[in-house]
This record gives sequence, C-alpha cells and structure tokens, in this order.
Amino acid sequence: MRTIRQAVLAVIAFAVLLGLFFTIYALVRNRPQDLPWTRLDLGQPIGAFTGRKLAGLTDNFAECRALLQSAGVRYTILPAVKSGERCGYADGLRFTPGGTQQIEFSPARLGVSCPVAAGLAMWEWNVLQPAAQKHFGARVERIEHLGSYSCRRIYGRSAGDWSEHATADAIDVAGFRLSDGTHIRVLGDWESGGAKAAFLRDVRTGGCRLFSTVLSPDYNAAHRDHLHLDQATRGEMGWRTCR
Repeated sequence: MRTIRQAVLAVIAFAVLLGLFFTIYALVRNRPQDLPWTRLDLGQPIGAFTGRKLAGLTDNFAECRALLQSAGVRYTILPAVKSGERCGYADGLRFTPGGTQQIEFSPARLGVSCPVAAGLAMWEWNVLQPAAQKHFGARVERIEHLGSYSCRRIYGRSAGDWSEHATADAIDVAGFRLSDGTHIRVLGDWESGGAKAAFLRDVRTGGCRLFSTVLSPDYNAAHRDHLHLDQATRGEMGWRTCR
C-alpha cells in the first residue's frame, strides 16, 4: 500500500513540476497562448492550446463574440435556426466588411457558427496569408466554399451520426483566389505538384492547429474537391483529426 501511495505522490509531484516548467517557459517567451488556462486571444499567434480553446467556444456564444470583437472582426449575428431534433444553430454569424478579417467568401452569404468564424479568422492571419506569401508572393483575397449549414448526416446517409454541418459547425473549402489572379482549386490542384499543391497542403496542415477536424483529399474520395474544417461538438470523428 505504501509503495502505491508513494508512486501516486511521485506522479503528482512530477505533474506539478512539469506544469510549473511549462508555465515559466511560456511566460519567459511571452507566449501565454501556450498555457491551457489562459484566456484565448484571437490576435495572438497560434499556441499549443489554441485549437482546444477554440473548440471550447461551442458552449459559450457570448465569449466567442467578445473575442471576435476584441480582435477587430466585424460580423452580423444570424437568426437562430431550428430544424427537427438534431439540426439548427443559435450561434450563427456572418462576416461583414471593414474588420480585420479581410478575405471575401464566394458565395458571399456564408453563415457559420461563432467558433468556426473564430477559427477562420485565425486561419487567415496565421496560415493562409503566410502560405500565399511564401509560395506566390501574393495574398489570399477570396475563399471559395461549398457551404456550411446543411441538415444531414455524415456523407448524406439515411442513418448514422449527424454531420457537424447540421449545426453550422463546419465549412467545406473548395479553393482560393489570390491578389495576383492565381486560382487554386482543391479539385485538380491537390495532386498537380508545384506551388499550388504545396500551398494546399500548408493550409490543410495549418488548419489542424485551429480546427477539431480537418479532412482533405488524402482522407477519402468524398473529400477530393474540398477541405472540410469543423469545430466538432458531437465528435464527428471521435477525436481531433487531421488527414
């Protein structure tokens, strides 16, 4: 019994020391976003716990809106939608011009849940624009998408788990238009090689640090023409997934 107790105390002591180490390390580097208990700041670079903090906003619409406002993102709150027992949302919004989130969406009238909007804003600032500058010396001006809210089960099946699209907690991104006129499409450019394929893989992998689930053409044929990004509330994949 004493041996077990000593082992438990040793584990606790190690955990405390490890937490203290990471706290000091994050504070010395001035990176509070690397600590799990600090408040999320959308204007900060991506930290070790940013993705999980974004996913946690699914239960706090007021906090999510406040974070967008603090980061200078302008938006319009959408009316709540209710469809049956499993579809709808109460935290939907749409980006409006003039804020720090400068990318246009096509089609323009995109409504997403607030946590997805927060993830998209950080995706632009920390992933999309750096990747576009790296590969093309240009900036992303437009995201082409296949929509967000759709009252359906995964893959449109008649049975099984409900999709994150059923609560507007997902968006399917089909392509990008850059400031130099470059047009990048997931369908056709994913396997094309060169700068376009490298850009798409960079933005896919970077998105994995911000969204609960990121699925690409590498996952299956159903995603051959888009990147699926979601802030899972129901655990569509059961865990954080990047493929």
